[in-house]
Amino acid sequence: MKNKAKEIVRNFYRSDILRDETVMERFFHPELTLIWNSANGLTIMNYDDIVNFFGEVRRSYNDLRVEISHLLADGNHVTIRYKYYIRTMENSDEELGIAHFIAIWEIKDDLIYRGYQVSQPVTDKDDTNESYHRVKV
Repeated sequence: MKNKAKEIVRNFYRSDILRDETVMERFFHPELTLIWNSANGLTIMNYDDIVNFFGEVRRSYNDLRVEISHLLADGNHVTIRYKYYIRTMENSDEELGIAHFIAIWEIKDDLIYRGYQVSQPVTDKDDTNESYHRVKV
């Protein structure tokens, strides 16, 4: 299960979530729960909440790119550390880093079932050149 769980998470983050509307049903379990700690506090999301969230992302951004620094598996749990970059519709020539994330995903029935995520907005003091060396990606 270790390698399969890691591949499922890797493939989700490599998918084109902005242009492929089948991503959610292909990767997320219908009983999905995400517990997300962010600068806005604690948010608990289910499958429909995640679908709506990425629907808003599709409407807001021209491009979404992920940079993964760590991808580690232990049984049916996968930990990933990554950063999202976006291009807005108003300024499609400029790519902006928007947030850093660490998530622990549980895989069930070959789908992403439960997640625990922490995020932090990108600031001008970020040291991504030194902190984003790839580890077991």
